[in-house]
Amino acid sequence: MLEEFRQVAESIAYSLPRVPVVSNVTGEVAGEELCSAGYWVAHVRETVRFADGVRCLRKWDVTRFVEVGPDGALTSVVHECLDDDEDVAIVVPMLRGGRPEPESAVLALGHLYASGLEVDWPSLFPGPRRPVDLPTYAFQHQRYWLDAGIGSGDASSMGLDALRHPLVGAAVRVPDTGGVVLTGRLSMQSHPWLADHSVMGMALLPGTAFLELAVQAAGQVGCDHVEELTLHAPLVVPERGGVQVHVVVGADDGSSRRPVSVYSRPENGADDQDSIRHASGVLLSVAEAERVPVEGLQQWPPPDAQPVDVDTFYEQVASDGFAYGPVFRGLRAAWRSGGDVFAEVALADAVVGDAAGFGVHPALLDAALHAVGLGEFFDDDVVVPRLPFVWSGVSVFASGAAVLRVRVSRVGDGVVSVLVADAS
Repeated sequence: MLEEFRQVAESIAYSLPRVPVVSNVTGEVAGEELCSAGYWVAHVRETVRFADGVRCLRKWDVTRFVEVGPDGALTSVVHECLDDDEDVAIVVPMLRGGRPEPESAVLALGHLYASGLEVDWPSLFPGPRRPVDLPTYAFQHQRYWLDAGIGSGDASSMGLDALRHPLVGAAVRVPDTGGVVLTGRLSMQSHPWLADHSVMGMALLPGTAFLELAVQAAGQVGCDHVEELTLHAPLVVPERGGVQVHVVVGADDGSSRRPVSVYSRPENGADDQDSIRHASGVLLSVAEAERVPVEGLQQWPPPDAQPVDVDTFYEQVASDGFAYGPVFRGLRAAWRSGGDVFAEVALADAVVGDAAGFGVHPALLDAALHAVGLGEFFDDDVVVPRLPFVWSGVSVFASGAAVLRVRVSRVGDGVVSVLVADAS
């Protein structure tokens, strides 16, 4: 058939290609030889130097290969010719056998575009166009499995008093002393909101949670006032697994006061591993607690107070290592009046349903303390967030709030009085 093919080839007019062509005859870039009938006869007869041609293209820094033809037979061959060359971005067949041609062609263009290649989309889609939203069905999932939380068994069946509190689930009375031990378990799985309290890259139980534990312990022994609570060591919540928490209340010392301490222990720790004491303090009986008047919070916002911009507050503290997540970003508005700072804080929607289980949700009270960073409560010039480590004179008169009004007043260098009230 070669002679007949030559006659046809000689009847055709040729011109030099405007786009460089790599020859399957030579494996190199071809030029004037493409304009002769003899070349095309050789193209039919001689060895196809496909691999040489692909390697030639690589020398030209070609990183994207598109197979133009009725199927994708050569696409896999290109990969073989490149010897797993990692610099090659993509090899795409324009058409696929057995698939609609328009769909295959547009999909190929999409692959090339996603790999960084410029595509002349107006030529493909002429006329007016508008962007459309991505389909969501592939990313929306609904989970149907029931969650059986760890430690969700019946505490009474183990000889304990069941507690309905998010942080401690059981209590045991200590004979003779009249003391009590509250127990609970903390983990990222059972308390995911704790992950949002990140300090220097670690998820720490906030100081307000220790205070909440002390308040709950006080209620178990007829007290509702935390005279003092000092934090000794941070409690790091692990990414996996959990920690056991024990709140120990001692005997009445005869002056209506009881000692309280908070301990933790890794749940998978060795039998002889000591517990860590994180906080200790003193609880006071109800008869000795005094109700604090709610001054300055009835009119809201406070009259004659100057607004304070809080829009960038959490971005600023994040640069100092306090990467608070959404649950702990509760500061909504703030004002200054004299030396006092007033603020409004609110719980994130994700944990509003948990508010009723706490005296004051630790994330909400922690957000109230963020207002300390908006005033002049320290004599030094250090402009970094501070973490509270000593509490004194704390009482809770109403529980379950999701929004708080806050007043922070200076008592001394680094010592503040914090008054919070709900909307009522």
